[in-house]
Amino acid sequence: MRLDPGLRRGDSFFLGAKDVIGNIRLAARLFALVAALLLALPLHFVWRLFRFTSPWPMLFLGAVGWIVGARRRTIGTSLRRDVVFVSNHLSWMDIPILAGRNGSAFVAKWELRAVPVIGWLCTLNRTLFVRRDDRMAVAEQINELRDALAETWAITIFPEGTTGDGVTLLPFKAALLAVLDPPPPGVLVQPLRIDYGDATTELAWVGDETGASHAGRVLRRRGSFTATLHFCDPFDPRDFPGRKAVAAEARRRIEEVA
Repeated sequence: MRLDPGLRRGDSFFLGAKDVIGNIRLAARLFALVAALLLALPLHFVWRLFRFTSPWPMLFLGAVGWIVGARRRTIGTSLRRDVVFVSNHLSWMDIPILAGRNGSAFVAKWELRAVPVIGWLCTLNRTLFVRRDDRMAVAEQINELRDALAETWAITIFPEGTTGDGVTLLPFKAALLAVLDPPPPGVLVQPLRIDYGDATTELAWVGDETGASHAGRVLRRRGSFTATLHFCDPFDPRDFPGRKAVAAEARRRIEEVA
């Protein structure tokens, strides 16, 4: 085996052993995820068969967050219904971590629906898939969001439109808050900041990294990390007429708890 000139043989052995251990962690976590899914799915369908409200998607997603290493910490009080959470976005892990906390449904880009397994799992948690480039379907999508909000009680929107590095809060795209213009009756907005603590810069999904690569890196990672959900004080969107004003107020409150 040829060694990098900057590495000694012992260094190469150490790096190889580290890769092996990382792959063992990956396999163990994948096994745990599959086991959790096989446990939750039958129970979910039994609940649905008897027309009960199923807690299993929420419990399964909570288990996903735990398996990947997230140890959730909550600051503030999360509303339970008639609320739109407006949150920053760091990674795909945001969804299981948050859904495992309050059962929120999510708004995601349409392309995610076609991703094998992931897209289907998203439907179990009542994810709403939107086509951001289909201007002709905007009105229909807004109506679907309003219907879903009335049915599921809570929806989370990531108005940055993409994942960030956890350090800089990206500009909010007001168009993603169209469901709040005008606001549905009785619905409040609760800003939310997600923070992975010391592991934020390591775990945030930024740049050109593929989803598979990022997931593999997370599942190979040693140990756990603290995922803080900081729920800001909610506000009535009627006090901030127009989605641009709502987006600006939500962003201001998230920045205050950075």
